[in-house]
Amino acid sequence: MLMSTLIAALQRARTVWIAQRFEMAEMFGFETRNKYVIRDESGQEIAYAAEQGKGLLALLARGFAGHWRTFELHLFDTQRQPVARAVHPFRWYFQRLDVYRRDDSLAGSLQQRWAWFSKRFDVLGPQGEVLLTVDSPIWKPWTFPFLSGGQEVAAIRKRWTGFGAEMFTDKDTFQLEYLDANLATDLRVLLVLAAVFVDLQYFERKANR
Repeated sequence: MLMSTLIAALQRARTVWIAQRFEMAEMFGFETRNKYVIRDESGQEIAYAAEQGKGLLALLARGFAGHWRTFELHLFDTQRQPVARAVHPFRWYFQRLDVYRRDDSLAGSLQQRWAWFSKRFDVLGPQGEVLLTVDSPIWKPWTFPFLSGGQEVAAIRKRWTGFGAEMFTDKDTFQLEYLDANLATDLRVLLVLAAVFVDLQYFERKANR
């Protein structure tokens, strides 16, 4: 199980906010490393997520390969202690994010699925079993419900950040609601990283060009 001060915060939380941090270079067309701050209902910071990889090659990959590129994200608590890491392999289709615990064991994965008129992906367990399904219809492009046995147990919603931020930067904010109070710890962490997956897959400007 993932052990951290973050875990206690996630177990108490009903709503979590995941906000991408603004980088000035984005105003001039440069794709910087993606960084996020995670807050609880009261607005208190409880965690951070940051894409790894510095240097020219990483910059070029972000600029030209977009969301298809290979990259790694690290999730930290407020004491900068690692909680989990997420690895995105290079893929042209059916994007995937594998999430590992602090001890490097697999906690689960996010796997995009084919769909005609919706954004669809699954939350998988460490054995590849489907834990939750997500199907976001075209008439609700900013809403991502997580279903288990046909019942909604969590939801991610993209929130409007203002005209300037939406038009000229990749700055996004997502609300994550835990609708089922009995969600397991690993699943709560997977859902936090699912918000990052949603951002990179569906809302990163380079990914949509």
